[in-house]
Amino acid sequence: MVRSRSLIATPPGATIKEQLNDRGMSQKEFAARMNMSEKHISRLINGDVQLTPETAVRLEMVLGVPAKFWNNLEAIYRDKIVKAEAENAMDADAEIAKQFPYREMAKFGWVPETGEAGKKVVYLRKYFEVVELSLLESEQITRIACRRLAITKKSDLALMAWAQEAKLRARDIQTAPISIKGLMDSIPEIRRMTVLSPGEFCPMIKKSLSDCGIALVLLPHLTGSFLQGASFMDGNKIVVGLTARGKDADKFWFSLFHELAHIVLGHIGQRNGTSDADEEAADNWSEDTLIALDAFESFRSDRDYSERSVIRFAGEQGIAPGIVVGRMQREGLIKYSVLNNLKEKYEIVV
Repeated sequence: MVRSRSLIATPPGATIKEQLNDRGMSQKEFAARMNMSEKHISRLINGDVQLTPETAVRLEMVLGVPAKFWNNLEAIYRDKIVKAEAENAMDADAEIAKQFPYREMAKFGWVPETGEAGKKVVYLRKYFEVVELSLLESEQITRIACRRLAITKKSDLALMAWAQEAKLRARDIQTAPISIKGLMDSIPEIRRMTVLSPGEFCPMIKKSLSDCGIALVLLPHLTGSFLQGASFMDGNKIVVGLTARGKDADKFWFSLFHELAHIVLGHIGQRNGTSDADEEAADNWSEDTLIALDAFESFRSDRDYSERSVIRFAGEQGIAPGIVVGRMQREGLIKYSVLNNLKEKYEIVV
């Protein structure tokens, strides 16, 4: 027997049992008359095996009830099972759907607008390309290397929604075969783009990465995701998604190089996602690729953290001054309220 909020699916075996009780016939005798094992008859009565057309004919001979009746009873039972299980799955998914930032996703045009719980579930299933939202917990479906500021259940779901949009958009981006060597060779060129405006560097970065088998997707920040970037495999390409969260140039570049680090360091597609050690390694790679460690150590040893000194050092390194300021703030050399005039604000159209 299968129950849902509005349905009860009762197996034909319940009717068989009633017939046996009316006749005072034991299941052992019934099994003998049916020429079937007692085990099979027990499973038939409990609804554990399907009542086949052949069994229906035997039931007509033994119980005198037409085979058509039994076949119809079985069909009704199977149909109700499907509907009851679907209703149970819908109810479970409705609870999961409540945790997604659906209204904001609809505002961005990722899903249709609706206030109906059932429609939200259907639209989210189609969006994520799964038959049930509970499947999003499968490691086969969500293998994402990402940089977040906090982790909560809702933030995980918001992350999945954001990453799915990146995946969907990446399908329209043509890329060459994946080449880690090609990516490494292009890193200096991408680093030099930090002094350009978004309108200049965005198409250039996308082209450089697509030549290495990487699809770069820029998306708006999704509230609750605490997300700055994510990277993962999708088919024969690597997807890197970025959001200009906070819109500070230094955060944008640090996040981009952090995601490239996951690719270079082999963190993409790991069975259990990225570890704390992986995230720390990606942070270090990002920092030291944007600003060489020995060069930064030399700059720090001078203890001249004036605006003029920062601009001079950034010029020598060929990077935007805001990147130097961001690193100085992260390492505690200056307060987060100092030299922010050197940190450019980006307006990236996504």
